Amino acid sequence: MTTGRTELRVFTEPQQGATYDDLLAVARKAEELGYGAFFRSDHYLGMGTDGLPGPTDAWLTLAGIARETSTIRLGTLMTSATFRFPGPLAISVAQVDQMSGGRVELGLGAGWFEAEHTAYGIPFPSTGERFDRFEEQLAVVTGLWRTPTGEKFSHDGAFYPVSDSLALPKPTQDPHPPILIGGLGKRRTPALAARYADEFNLPFVSIEKTTEQFARVRAACEAIDRDPSTMTWSNALVVCVGKDEAEIERRAAAIGREPAELRENGVAGTPAEAVEKIQAYAAAGAERVYLQFLDLSDLEHLELVAAEVMPHV
Repeated sequence: MTTGRTELRVFTEPQQGATYDDLLAVARKAEELGYGAFFRSDHYLGMGTDGLPGPTDAWLTLAGIARETSTIRLGTLMTSATFRFPGPLAISVAQVDQMSGGRVELGLGAGWFEAEHTAYGIPFPSTGERFDRFEEQLAVVTGLWRTPTGEKFSHDGAFYPVSDSLALPKPTQDPHPPILIGGLGKRRTPALAARYADEFNLPFVSIEKTTEQFARVRAACEAIDRDPSTMTWSNALVVCVGKDEAEIERRAAAIGREPAELRENGVAGTPAEAVEKIQAYAAAGAERVYLQFLDLSDLEHLELVAAEVMPHV
């Protein structure tokens, strides 16, 4: 088999029940085992859980982990544009980039989960307005970061007008941390990705949908004379791998899922099955796969995938 073609990253969903210490343990283990990155969702409300111990802030979490790790890359899938003003967001991400020595990546999306907005007093506009705000956030965040030191940035926007900003601080990475955009929107999502994204990510979709949406984004790149090879292409998929059927069943039960469903929709089964699935996504264009580890107490799961799957993809 060919090795080193598909980068494996760890993706966590801490709103489902995790403390900062839980996340730090996973990030350290992921770094030790050679995963390409530790990413987390940016949500304020659990889904189908009792909510305990409660949400953790994505960028506070990554700032802490940045100081407790040294090589692994860190980021969000996805920070919601509804959660923060673009100026303060640019400051926070630039600061964490500095704190990490230039290891941060910003996944940014329009936002979709209305319940978490109403639970914490965050306005939740219509879909069209959320995308308008998202587009303007991308313009402001990247505009601030790209403004040369000593010059000022202004933006004549409908939602986030900026006047004579010093555009500080600057991130460590030049020109700025990689930006990830994702989703299945057929028109605006590909256009925004082509214009602003360093990486395009598809969460929890089939190989067929991956092929279709990657093609839309490639076409959007070509429409603005961007070489699609300058984009990194990735998928996020739930992972449930075991040495044998009993271990697969145990891990599936721990996250409230069925092995057959996980095999169909995720990276699941034996290590050989996981390798085959990842290779199938790679054949569809995925250069990275974000493996969604849902049971964050099961560090042996990370070890098994690193030992038995990672070397073969």
